[in-house]
Order: sequence, then structure tokens, then C-alpha cells
Amino acid sequence: MIRPGTCSVTLRQLPAAAVVDAAARAGLTGIEWGGDVHVPAGDVATARDVGESTRAAGLRVTSYGSYHRTGVHPDDAFDDVLATALALGAPRVRVWAGDRASAQADAADRGRVAAGTADAVRRAAATGVEVGLEWHGGTLTDTPASTQALLAAVDDLVGAPALRTYWQPALDVGDDEALAGLALVLSRLATLHVFAWWPGTQRQPLAAREGLWRSAFALTAATGREHDALLEFVPGDDPAQLRRDAATLLGWLGP
Repeated sequence: MIRPGTCSVTLRQLPAAAVVDAAARAGLTGIEWGGDVHVPAGDVATARDVGESTRAAGLRVTSYGSYHRTGVHPDDAFDDVLATALALGAPRVRVWAGDRASAQADAADRGRVAAGTADAVRRAAATGVEVGLEWHGGTLTDTPASTQALLAAVDDLVGAPALRTYWQPALDVGDDEALAGLALVLSRLATLHVFAWWPGTQRQPLAAREGLWRSAFALTAATGREHDALLEFVPGDDPAQLRRDAATLLGWLGP
């Protein structure tokens, strides 16, 4: 029920073919392709080629990791993002909830982000593609409460709970607090971005946060739904470390 994969940004310095090879050799099952380097928004020819090469290696395209910021970028800019996701064969597009931290956002900011997100959800739903929120500092998904509020606001605009969210541990947050946040959004969870940063942005081997991730996977598995667990940002951007972290991840998830 939890499908192990990686984000292409983990090895953004390598060409797409090398990312596919690294993921396959590591025993992973899928890749979230990012719009930063490997599959730029609007480049549908590259998206088609990358999607085909991913599937030819026996891997899934889990999602398209876009950098579309709802409520900031024009709504119609999402058309290029969506066209790219469709060419890639991605079932989900990841978007960012604005560009302002929840503590600094006023009602107008929240309204713009909710409206822009709802517009993206509607456009994507018309093509059978899902939208998921990046969980990140400096946006309206920087706390569990703010994420819940945004999900509810978009539900009201769309008329159905179509939007989902990613989750990752916030910087310098202990295991108990991080897991409490995950529990709050578990019913809307799409994907886990899996890494071990501690303290701050200091990258550690994944095994360094075994307690956090074993508990997070137990919570996620208990939903009975399918989710992706995608390795992200290994120490040194090193393919060898990706293999080691993948072995750790696969060991935790079991057969």
C-alpha cells in the first residue's frame, strides 16, 4: 500500500536516463519528475520521452512535481503544467500554496491561493489528473492547521474534497510534533516526501530518523489506501547514497 520511489530532484545533476537507471537499480518502483530540470513545464516532447523511458524500465511515473504557485502565477499558466503532466503520463500534479507563510498571510492572500488552487483542481479533474499540495515552509501549507484550512476552503469552492496534500517533516520539529501534524491531514494524504534532515537542513542518511519514519509509515498504512513514499535530497546528492537510503526504505516497508 506504500509504494517506494524517488523524486528526480534528488539527482537533479544527472540526465533523466541516469535517474531512471539509478531508481531501477535501487529497487524503487516510481519517480516523481520535477519541473525544475528534467521535465520543464510546457516541454511536452521531453515529458513524453521521459514518461516512456520511465515505464520502459518497469517504473511508474508517480507524479509531476511542478513549481506552479497557486494564487501567484496566473491561472492559465497551469495549462502548460497540466499538458506536461498528461504527456508524461502522471496521475498527479504537485502545486505550491502561494508564496507567503501562513503567519504573514491575510484573508486576501488566503482567498487568492484558495481560488487559484480550486481553478487548478477543476482544470486537472477535467482530464482525470489529481492535484496535490506541496507541504513546505513559506507557503500556506507550512503548518497542519493552515493546510487543513486551505483544503477546506478549496472544498467549498470546488464542491467536493478533490484536492489532496503531500507531507514531510518540518525543519527542526521533533518526532511527536511532526507525527501529530501528519495525523491531522492523513485523510487527505497523497504522498510522503521522505528524507532525514537534522538539525536544520543538515542532510543525514535516512536511517538517522528511523523512529519518525517507521511511525509515519504505520500511520499511513493504517488508512488502507495507496500512497507514494518518495526519497528526496540525500546527502551529497549521491547516487550511492540513494541506493543506501532506498535499501533502508525498502527494509522498513517490508515485502
